[in-house]
Amino acid sequence: MNTAVIQDMLQQHKKRMKLNLAACAGCSLCAESCFLFELHDHDPRYMPSFKVLNSLGKLYRTHGRSTQEQLQGMAEIVWRTCVLCGRCYCPFGIDIPNMIALARDILRAQGSAGVYPHSIGEPDDAQGE
Repeated sequence: MNTAVIQDMLQQHKKRMKLNLAACAGCSLCAESCFLFELHDHDPRYMPSFKVLNSLGKLYRTHGRSTQEQLQGMAEIVWRTCVLCGRCYCPFGIDIPNMIALARDILRAQGSAGVYPHSIGEPDDAQGE
């Protein structure tokens, strides 16, 4: 893991990221816009705000200092619970898809993720695993 690379990527987007993270009121109004939230019986792990705050938000708060295990947990969030469909709606104007895409970029740069969903260890049904 290269903390300097994470910090550099965070720094490149600091102004917008800081504004978006500060604007999130945790109101959960974005939840209803996510079809996965609806599909998974309103499991809070599928709320768009949860996805952002527990991936990019954590990286920002820790200044990019995370363990490989923490990065894997974030990868689980941004790939397994989000298809980046762009339907997220925030009444405060937070660009949720852009934030999740940035988290994915950072995780890719650390070798912690790949392409949804098979990069996170799910068996490929087409291969009969």
